[in-house]
Amino acid sequence: MSHDPAGTPAPESPVSRADRIGDAALALLVERGMRGLTHRAVDEQAGLPQGSTSNHARTRQALLEAAVRRQVQRESEVLTPHEIPGPDSGEEALVDALALALHRYLTDHRSLLVSRYELALEATRRPELRTFFDTAGSAFHTPLIAMMAAAGSPEPERHALSLIAWCEGLMFSCAAGSFHAAVPSRAELRTGFAELLHGMLGSRAAGEG
Repeated sequence: MSHDPAGTPAPESPVSRADRIGDAALALLVERGMRGLTHRAVDEQAGLPQGSTSNHARTRQALLEAAVRRQVQRESEVLTPHEIPGPDSGEEALVDALALALHRYLTDHRSLLVSRYELALEATRRPELRTFFDTAGSAFHTPLIAMMAAAGSPEPERHALSLIAWCEGLMFSCAAGSFHAAVPSRAELRTGFAELLHGMLGSRAAGEG
């Protein structure tokens, strides 16, 4: 909670409390799984008075949506705005940005991957969460499709899907799968992205030849 210069506690902003609740929910998903995510546990994890989480998100669905919302917000901060290439930045800039993002996920933000997997699996069992989860995910998909189109892809949506699937598979393997103890270097990730994009975009050039 913030304080004014005189030392009197300032009212806590709703956004600040929402972030604390979201962060606590994600931490619980990582530590205890979906069964450990309760309103009472979030209050305890966040250091909030009992009932605070229920006031913010009254139902379990609302609590899950709060967790997804915070998940998306924190993932959007893995790359700072000036590090995200524009649609016309070119293939090299796209490769650099993707390699940097994946390396940060696997070295500094592994917990975000675990909480994402927990939420994604829960969404397969809750149609109402599935819609919310997919809408949140489109914030990443749409600009990537635009980048692929600007890079010269003749099928940017299909190629974006392939690129996302490759990223997801690699992150799962290195965060929770059989390669969890082997984190690729940024240079290795860059090579992988370059090979993948060359195969996608180079096939068009070969077909035109």
